[in-house]
Amino acid sequence: MTDEVKDPVVMASSSVRFDDESHSEKLARKAKEAPFVPIGLLGFAGVVAYGAYKYKYRGGMSTSVFLMQLRVAAQGTVVACLTAGLAYGMARQYLFKSDEKKE
Repeated sequence: MTDEVKDPVVMASSSVRFDDESHSEKLARKAKEAPFVPIGLLGFAGVVAYGAYKYKYRGGMSTSVFLMQLRVAAQGTVVACLTAGLAYGMARQYLFKSDEKKE
């Protein structure tokens, strides 16, 4: 009786080997699996770019207060995108069930 060792790099439900993927293929696959993560990252980068632009015109506000408000805005954007992604994933899984898994 021989025990077969399963390759941990191979996904159980797919025949794709992850060690054969290029970085761009891996990024495309991850973005397809969780589309709101790249959207959250782009939102974060947008808030930071906007904050860097508005830093010059912050008025009498101290730098530390401005940066704290910028941090809260950037984190809020990422959390909102991730929450929307979770809601989308749960809706797709539980509300909009497809017959793809029935075989």
